[in-house]
Amino acid sequence: MNGSIFWALIGGTMLPLQAVINGRLARPLGSPLWAAAASGAVTTVALVVIGLATTGGLPRGEGGVDLPVWSWSGGLCGALALTAMTAAAPRLGAATMISMVITGQALFSVVIDQYGLFGSASHPLTARRVIAVFLLIAGAVLFSKRNP
Repeated sequence: MNGSIFWALIGGTMLPLQAVINGRLARPLGSPLWAAAASGAVTTVALVVIGLATTGGLPRGEGGVDLPVWSWSGGLCGALALTAMTAAAPRLGAATMISMVITGQALFSVVIDQYGLFGSASHPLTARRVIAVFLLIAGAVLFSKRNP
């Protein structure tokens, strides 16, 4: 198995786990927002420790000076995603929530790819990709239907 595929699968397994754990944490903290904030704080500490252990030092400061302002907004995207999943998981269940997350990711990803947004390489929208997105939407709808 390709290493990138392996890490993508590991990352994928962590999303529903994180959402369910944060959903549980939201109850005593009183809000999905506070649970997401606590999760973000733990994430920050973990990333700093892992970064120091694997790179041997702090990040280079000069690297971000010439970047567009939007380059720094990834954390805002992560905060919104984390809060949304934390709020949705207890109500929808892990499978329905993650199917909606994956569908949302695929929908916006084909737009990013089509237009090469945010400096990414352009990958044209093909019939195969359109069919794949519709299959994801159908899967999300099936996950969201309650059994009688």
